[in-house]
Amino acid sequence: MLRASSCFQLPPNSAPSLFSLIPSLNLSSPLPEPLISPVNCTLSKALLVPSLPHRFHSFSFKGVFPMVGLHQFCPRGFTASFSAGSGSSESSSGSVGGREILVQHLLVKEDDAKLLLELQKRIVEGEDLSDLAVEYSICPSKEEGGMLGWVRKGQMVPEFEAAAFDATLNKVVKCKTKFGWHLLQVLSEREESILEDIQPTELHEKMQDPSFLEEAQLIDVREPEEVAKASLPNFQVLPLRQFANWGPEIANRFDPQKDTYVLCHHGMRSLQVAKWLQTQGFRRVFNASGGIHEYAVKADPSVPTY
Repeated sequence: MLRASSCFQLPPNSAPSLFSLIPSLNLSSPLPEPLISPVNCTLSKALLVPSLPHRFHSFSFKGVFPMVGLHQFCPRGFTASFSAGSGSSESSSGSVGGREILVQHLLVKEDDAKLLLELQKRIVEGEDLSDLAVEYSICPSKEEGGMLGWVRKGQMVPEFEAAAFDATLNKVVKCKTKFGWHLLQVLSEREESILEDIQPTELHEKMQDPSFLEEAQLIDVREPEEVAKASLPNFQVLPLRQFANWGPEIANRFDPQKDTYVLCHHGMRSLQVAKWLQTQGFRRVFNASGGIHEYAVKADPSVPTY
């Protein structure tokens, strides 16, 4: 249900569904960058929304590495009220720049009006939308209780976006898209997080400052054999192929409120991990542009190239 982009088109035979992961970690292919494929789900080619797991510790899309969300951002036990929205009007509240919302939803077929009415009734009676999503939703996000994660304007098809950004917090809203009927709920909102490239010379400058090395969170996502060839001081090595080991603990090992810098060989893997960190609630994430190779060439010749 995301914006259609020529860079993120799914194969024509992909089964229609609602949201794709950005990024999706596909480690079945050889090491050449990028290791993260942005389109590795059975989802409609029109969709591209970050997925943030809700109650589950991981999800199991075929060929997609599990990711773990920040569960504290997804409070349970909300008392949901219900409202109907056409989803066709422009969002006035959503026009405010820099706002992100935390959204969960369920999706039913367009012609399944009886089920839609039943689910609306059960929500009004106090049942949790995420529980109903697990049982009835036809979107792959059902595996996470319908959790779509933090999204911003421009990431969703217009009908869903308008309904979501117009919705009152915790109120369940109905809207229709080409995928069917959605019942969606906005759980929280925040100012948009930052994801920026940092050039090699700027990073090198910062690394000469002891206070930067103490305060910044530095992550190297290359594999151990790569790090053995060339490395930068103070970077913690989190090999991408070992994502299953460190992904679930990312919010415990690092502070989402602190500046976080991500490094790889040429800047591709690190960019996708940086995007993933952003969906996990990290507020300020910086990708080392060009990776350690550009750092060695442009900033510090003492670092070997490979």
